[in-house]
Amino acid sequence: MQNKKLFLVLILMYSSLFQFQAQYQKSDQNYKDCFIGSTFAMLGNFSKTNKPDFYQLNLGYRLSEKDVISLELKSWKYAWSLGITLGPLWEAPETEFPGYIREKGFAIAYQRFLWKGFYAGVHVMSSWQTFVNEEGNKIDDGFQIFNTYRLGYHIKLFKGKFFIEPSLGITHRPYHTKMPDSFKTIDDQYSKFFFGEPGLYFGFNF
Repeated sequence: MQNKKLFLVLILMYSSLFQFQAQYQKSDQNYKDCFIGSTFAMLGNFSKTNKPDFYQLNLGYRLSEKDVISLELKSWKYAWSLGITLGPLWEAPETEFPGYIREKGFAIAYQRFLWKGFYAGVHVMSSWQTFVNEEGNKIDDGFQIFNTYRLGYHIKLFKGKFFIEPSLGITHRPYHTKMPDSFKTIDDQYSKFFFGEPGLYFGFNF
């Protein structure tokens, strides 16, 4: 995770070399209303340990030059509380769930471009959960609302045909159904917020 943050800082420094300009203008001949994309977080699937089986597809529409709405389809799994901060407890054996949680769902995201390519975004995800024990057997189902609040920068590539968006976010779990006791005992020790989550989206405009 520390390497991801370093990578994000390098991307932000690299973006400063680009000429600042308005996000998109409908008068531009290369203007496109729609985009499809995903996130570089899927590279975590190549990890040899704690593979997240993370998949995401984004479909977006530009309501105006400054307002964007998108649908994000997601699936992933995790074996530690989402509230554990970076440090000695991060993915430590003593903080691991007795199994893992598989989540599938979708998020509605809204972005507002504040100045040039800088934006603020809100992602609200409805997520259906499957709780799996250490033997690989399903023991319960659940549901949670998982929100992410982001600040980021939109970088156009290849005359606006492609883009990347480095960002930092705060995640928040405002609601979830009761977990199995063996999971709940661990999760209750940690916050429903996580600060400083790095993000790096990419997409193709069409």
